[in-house]
Amino acid sequence: MKIAILSRNASLYSTRRLKEAGEERGHEIRVIDYLRCYMNIAAHKPKVIYQGEDLEGFDAIIPRIGASQTFYGCAVVRQFEVMDVFSANESQAISRSRDKLRCLQILARQGIGLPVTGFAHSTKDIDGLLETVGGAPVVIKLLEGTQGIGVVLAETTQAATSVIEAFRGLDANILVQEFIKEAKGMDIRCFVVGDRVIASMKRQGAPGEFRSNIHRGGSAVKIKLTPEERSTATRAAKAMGLRVAGVDILRSNHGPVVMEVNSSPGLEGIETSTEVDVAGKIIDFLGKNAEPGKTRDRIKY
Repeated sequence: MKIAILSRNASLYSTRRLKEAGEERGHEIRVIDYLRCYMNIAAHKPKVIYQGEDLEGFDAIIPRIGASQTFYGCAVVRQFEVMDVFSANESQAISRSRDKLRCLQILARQGIGLPVTGFAHSTKDIDGLLETVGGAPVVIKLLEGTQGIGVVLAETTQAATSVIEAFRGLDANILVQEFIKEAKGMDIRCFVVGDRVIASMKRQGAPGEFRSNIHRGGSAVKIKLTPEERSTATRAAKAMGLRVAGVDILRSNHGPVVMEVNSSPGLEGIETSTEVDVAGKIIDFLGKNAEPGKTRDRIKY
């Protein structure tokens, strides 16, 4: 197979591992900087062009689209889809997952467990918004934040009001969620490929830190999921239309709740903590589903 990895940096761990895993299995792998691509949008012969070269003959692509480049990255993925190239994650699913509000609304519609979440436009409605999620302490999140950036724990109503007013003063869109105290700074990253969780790790926040992101000093170890947690993760990925996803879950007093569904989950933490060849499993999934003549309706897991 001929596979393109859409990544801005070939030296990143996730990109390197995917390239290595593909080449170990005899595939031809190219790393393409999607921001350097440009497109010929035509009905009869659509093209993606990279450094003056038509990108032709690819069987599959693996999008590794950065959060800040979602719009253009998804446009490139969509152009490959127009060219009938199989994508590990399709453009619509990527853009859907990047909109945190839309993501939560889709998951809620599917009956998947979530923390109580509020969303409002006007600062005049702050008291009602806080009451909706059960009052302080609450977690306040920027819709556009990643890796724990733009996530604030407000322990009092006064603190929550100040943070919300500050964010809204910057014209930033925010979510307000109940604080799952019983999680004690721990969450679970479930790595889903196809319709299965292939690896899972427990991430524990640094001392005094309620966010568990490894980028913020958290640690990670392998963990065994309950059947309910496994089902929640696979249902969440399926609801978002993602074939490859990192689903972040908290253990709450009322069962597992989904915090986020990530369309470009990093591989380093999950591979290091679980010793699972996650990159290889992604390549194997493509090998089963991206052969000539196969359609999206006949995907094998």
